Amino acid sequence: MKDRVSKEIITAMKAKDKPRLNVLRYLKKLFIENDTSKKPIEEMEIVISYAKKVKDSISLYPEGSDQRAEIEAEVVILSEYLPEQLDEAAVVEIIGSIVSSIDNPNMGSVMKELSPQIKGKFDGKLASQLVIKALKG
Repeated sequence: MKDRVSKEIITAMKAKDKPRLNVLRYLKKLFIENDTSKKPIEEMEIVISYAKKVKDSISLYPEGSDQRAEIEAEVVILSEYLPEQLDEAAVVEIIGSIVSSIDNPNMGSVMKELSPQIKGKFDGKLASQLVIKALKG
C-alpha cells in the first residue's frame, strides 16, 4: 500500500493534481508515523480510520460550500484505497447468519461478531441500526 501511494504521489505531481497530491501526501505521512510508533497497525486500518474521519467531517460544513466540496473530493480519492464496499443486503445477510448462530442473540454479541467482518466495508452506525432491526424480528 505504501509503495502504491508513493508511486501515485509522483503521478499526481506530474499531473499537477493538487487535491489528490495532498490526500496522498497526508496518507504517506500517516504510514510513516505508524512505522515509527511503538504499536504499529496494519496499513489498511490507517486508511480506514482516515477515511472515517474525513467522512465524519463532511457534516461540519454547509451544503454547497467550497470546504465541503474539497472534503467530498477527498472521500472519493480515499475510496480507491478502501476495501470493496458491501451493500446493505449483504450486511443484512451476514447479520441473519450471525443471529441464527448465536444461542441468545443480543446487540453486543451480534456487533462483536459483525464488526470485524464489515470494518472499512460498511458504515458501523448503519450496521448497528440493521442489527436492532434484525433483533426485533
